[in-house]
Amino acid sequence: MRSAVERQLEIIGEALNQLRKHDDSISAEITDHRRIVAFRNILIHGYAEVDDRVVWGVVSTNLERLVAEVDALLAQSM
Repeated sequence: MRSAVERQLEIIGEALNQLRKHDDSISAEITDHRRIVAFRNILIHGYAEVDDRVVWGVVSTNLERLVAEVDALLAQSM
């Protein structure tokens, strides 16, 4: 389960990284978008052993807000 969660966080971080390169004004509407990309880099490159508590903290405290912000951006684009 841990690797699946980490993989999804990597995908989210990479998507935001690509969005930032394409249109930084849109990515700027995502709270902590730079920190999300930085966390993706930590997961991908294994800079240090990632503490399970850190991963769970990200999921439990930030994911709901991220989903709401992405949903709002998608609604604006329609």
